[in-house]
Amino acid sequence: MAQVIVQVNDRPYVMQCPDGEEEHLHELAKLLDKEVLRIKSNVGAVGDIRLLVMAGLMVADRLSESVKRLEELEDQLRVAREARNATAQQAREMEAKLTERLETAAQRLAGLAGKIG
Repeated sequence: MAQVIVQVNDRPYVMQCPDGEEEHLHELAKLLDKEVLRIKSNVGAVGDIRLLVMAGLMVADRLSESVKRLEELEDQLRVAREARNATAQQAREMEAKLTERLETAAQRLAGLAGKIG
């Protein structure tokens, strides 16, 4: 486990993370710190714990909205795939009917050619 010092609200916090995840942890801390600074600018001075809880809730809200949007997009993708599959099936059925009609027409033409010739 790696040990990382992150800054949130101008305060250092020693955190642990799996080796190789240090940069990701720093990015997450920056995201939380931005939210803390935004809340401080809107709300003013509040206690550190309340500030971090508010920031955590704001980040969780964005995550929740992102998950909902992802689920909506996955549903749209599923519907689009089903429509594509249905269209492909219709195309195969039309191709089979067209092939059958062409074969029938070819047999008739062959029959006519035999009568003429």
